[in-house]
Parts: sequence; structure tokens; C-alpha cells
Amino acid sequence: MKKTVVIVGGGWAGTAAALSARKAGCEVVLLERADMLLGTGLVGGIMRNNGRFTATEEMIAMGGGDLFQLCDANARHKNVQFPGHKHVTLYDVSTIEPAVKNALLAAGVTIHLKSRVKDVVVDNGRITKVIADTLHSDQTLEISGDAFVDTSGTAGPQGNCMKYGNGCVMCIYRCPTFGPRLSIAGKAGIKETIGEKADGTLGAMSGSCKLHKDSLSVEVREELDRTGVCVIAIPPALQKSMDSLSQKACQQYALKEFAENIILLDTGHAKLMSAYYPLDILRQIPGCSNARFEDPYAGGIGNSMRYFGMLPRDNTLKVEGLTNVFCGGEKAGLLVGHTEAIVTGTLAGHNAARYSLGFDLLELPPTLACGDAIAHVKDMMQTKEGLTKKYTFSGANYFKRMQEKNLYSTDIDVIQMRVKKAGLSGILDNPPASSKEAI
Repeated sequence: MKKTVVIVGGGWAGTAAALSARKAGCEVVLLERADMLLGTGLVGGIMRNNGRFTATEEMIAMGGGDLFQLCDANARHKNVQFPGHKHVTLYDVSTIEPAVKNALLAAGVTIHLKSRVKDVVVDNGRITKVIADTLHSDQTLEISGDAFVDTSGTAGPQGNCMKYGNGCVMCIYRCPTFGPRLSIAGKAGIKETIGEKADGTLGAMSGSCKLHKDSLSVEVREELDRTGVCVIAIPPALQKSMDSLSQKACQQYALKEFAENIILLDTGHAKLMSAYYPLDILRQIPGCSNARFEDPYAGGIGNSMRYFGMLPRDNTLKVEGLTNVFCGGEKAGLLVGHTEAIVTGTLAGHNAARYSLGFDLLELPPTLACGDAIAHVKDMMQTKEGLTKKYTFSGANYFKRMQEKNLYSTDIDVIQMRVKKAGLSGILDNPPASSKEAI
């Protein structure tokens, strides 16, 4: 009898979990409250920068690299460099979502868009069913499963952006249209954790904005199309302070170059590497006199607030306090970025399938960057100081740790050998095969 894994939230973590659980041999149902998959991945685009290259190749070697390879196939630019970041791939935000959706459908994943989960049924520490409303319909979905994955994210609802940010700035989450996220684990009674900034205030602001490319000067557009990057010096009188960079979730970009320059990346949009930028000041910078924001639409005022509602979990990404619920992406802790979401989502989906099928859960070893990051973030979040930091393969504190532990490499043969020595080559590519693993 087929086992079913139900995934709530269709961002990078949720889509990775869906594909991974399907490859592991389960039926998979994915529910997403909006009308498209990928969440912030619809306006993101940065892959393979710094240690993310290593994490990407580890996942490919373990058989969990399908979504990374889709990003490579939909790249606008490869091997790009910008301040503090090397060997970067920039995927096209206009083509990536259909490509991911088609890959999931081809794998046999059932997708319910515009389906916002509003409640759960819990029995003796297990979620047995989720209940969802469908937008513009009287239909209520009731989806039962053997295991569940919470990849609902940590941004929103609007009240958090009002209280801890600068108000709703009409970002890609589109809470006014599709409603706020709901954590199924939180609904089941699990106490969630809120991230902090160094000054003690809660949450963190999304780290970049998107400008309409055609609103920029011809020279800027040509530079973006040709190289993928355009760096524009900001007149000293208009420069932000370094302190302004500390509010961002993406601390890997909290470098002085990002205060002294406008750094634009070509992802289809012109990705502005700033949490927000007052429009009247932005339009005084060379090449930006007609600049217009694409996301968030009020990017001159602020950006979305994130890291409200992380879950306690172990290093297999099982949620503590529930026997059959796993988590990925920002729900799994203070991990920042698409790569980090895909890594955790892939492991969460795989382990949800393993649980459903009666196999031991997989924990990635600390000899791999992916395993070390998952364990390190869990440990750091047990401390007050650790809750004020963000962790990513691409910079800041965790990339330094990768280098110190000799986990960072751009040599694919070395990475593949490391995975092989761990006995994990191809492990995520198929259903569990050994009866010795059975619980």
C-alpha cells in the first residue's frame, strides 16, 4: 500500500521536499497558498556563490541535485563575481517557476495551488490530516498523510511587517491576496522560535529588492546583460551607514562595498542588493534616475520581515514533539538562502518518506558541509547570541566555519569523493533499498 507525504508550503524547500519524497517512493501532495510555486525564489536568483557551490555539488553527488540542475539550466549568467562572492550563477526568475512546476508534475507530485492550510487534525502526537481553503472556491480540501513536511516559511503575516518592519510593502508573499502562512507544526501545538537582531528587536528584513530593468539607463542595462553585474559608486553624501546593513537577513552581504555602491545583478529583474532604498535617493544615483521597484512594490520604504516561527527539530529535520512531522527552509532555523532551503527541504522530504516506509531516518554527517550546517545551526539556536545571527553557505559566520573546517571546495572530484567516503553517493536518488535499515 502506497504511503503519502503531505507538504505544506511550495517555496524552494517545499518543492525540494516534494521531489525528494517522491523519489524515495511515496505519493506526494503539495499545498501552496499562492498561485505560483517558489515563494521568494520568484524574485531571488543567486546560486553557487562561495560555499553554496560546495553544498550544491554535495547534494548532486548524493542524488538530490535535481533542482540545482534546473537552476543551472535556467541560468542567465554563470561564473559571475561581485564583491565578496565568487563563481556565482544567476537563474532567470521568469523561467524557473514553470520549469520547477513541470518537473514536479512529471515526477508525479500532486500540486494544489491557491490552497491555504487553515487547520490540522492531531492524534496522539501525530498529524493525520490537514484542512485547507481554496481561493475563490467553496471547496475545502482535507488531505490525509502518513508524514508531513512543514515548509511554510517564517515571513508574514502583515501584522509582523507592521510591528517589526515598515508596514506591508506589497512583496512577493502577497499576504493581502492569499492570506498569511500557517505553520502546521505550530497549529499542532509546537512552540515556535523567533529570530532576533543584534539590538534585541525581532525578525530580520529580506535582503534585496528588484528594479524594473527598463527603468534603468541604457548603459546600466547593457552592463547587466553583458556581465550579469553592475556596480555603481554612490556619491558620499548619499551613502548609507554600515549600521543599516545589520537589519538584513542576508548578512553575507553586510560588507562596506554594499554601503558604498549600488550593486545590481541580472536575474531578469535588476536585483538591487539592499533591503530597501528610498526612491528619492536612489534616483539621484547615476543610471537610476528613472528607477522603479518590481518587488517589493514599496521597496523605497521597506521589505518583508522574516524569521518569525522557526521550529525545534533534530538533525534529521524531524520536528521535536511530533512523531511524523519534518521541516525545511526557514522553518528549520536561521538558514538564509535558496540553496539552504533546497538542502533542508530535500533531507526533510526524504526522511518523511523514510518514516512513512518504516526505515531509519538519515542524518547527514559533519564531514559534509550540508550535515555540518544543519547540526551547527541547531546548536547555535540554543544560545541567545546564536539567535541573533544568520547562517548561510555563502558568507558571514558559517562560510568562515566551512573554510576553517576545510569543508569548502570548488573541486567537484574532491566533493564527490567526500560524499563517497561518507557512504552517501546517490542515496537520495531512489527509495531506501536495504532491509537492514528497517525500523
